[in-house]
Amino acid sequence: MAHPPTLTRQKIRYTRILDAAASFARKGLDSVALSEVAAKADVPLGTLCRYFPSATQLVLALYRRQLAELLAAHSPAPAVSAPTAAPTAAATAGGTFAKMKGAGRYAEHTADDVPAHALAGVVMEIFHMRLMQPAVEQSLGKTAYVPDTDTTQLLREIDSTAERAVTAVSGDAAVSRVLLLTVSGLVQAVRCRRLSLFEAEEDLKRACWLLTRSRHSA
Repeated sequence: MAHPPTLTRQKIRYTRILDAAASFARKGLDSVALSEVAAKADVPLGTLCRYFPSATQLVLALYRRQLAELLAAHSPAPAVSAPTAAPTAAATAGGTFAKMKGAGRYAEHTADDVPAHALAGVVMEIFHMRLMQPAVEQSLGKTAYVPDTDTTQLLREIDSTAERAVTAVSGDAAVSRVLLLTVSGLVQAVRCRRLSLFEAEEDLKRACWLLTRSRHSA
């Protein structure tokens, strides 16, 4: 797998590839076809393969980026300091957190003033990461990929990282626990096809809105 690009135009392409891969990875590793990802990202297949020669490497790179963004949401320091860390999606067009608010501004919120959409942004990222977890586990089991220290550490700490991130935004550990339990239930509902992805996302947004409203009225 090639090193992440350094030129701005190449970074934008790289980010588009990772963004496009997310919708496939949620369905499992077997659904990640490089040709389809390249078409959705509007990049040549050769360009995609230069960065990610296999679907397993693409899935793991996507997950590393998501984990780094999640960690950055509750930490003032850079999410990953290793030289092989995923490229900064916020500097291009990518990361969900960066699109909504700077990571530093999350820490300024308390449970009484946090907007529902900011809370939903973080929780939605965790929800989509949970959906693609089977693809990540398949990738780690099938590939000869050698995990970097930062990647394996973040994979081990995903539960505590998620809880800290949501708590940093909501300002309330109890709200964080309720939302993460809601995420777990909705992930299972989508996997069992009791809910569509759209329905689960709407339910999750609704849960964030109800919890923030209840805090305001308390």
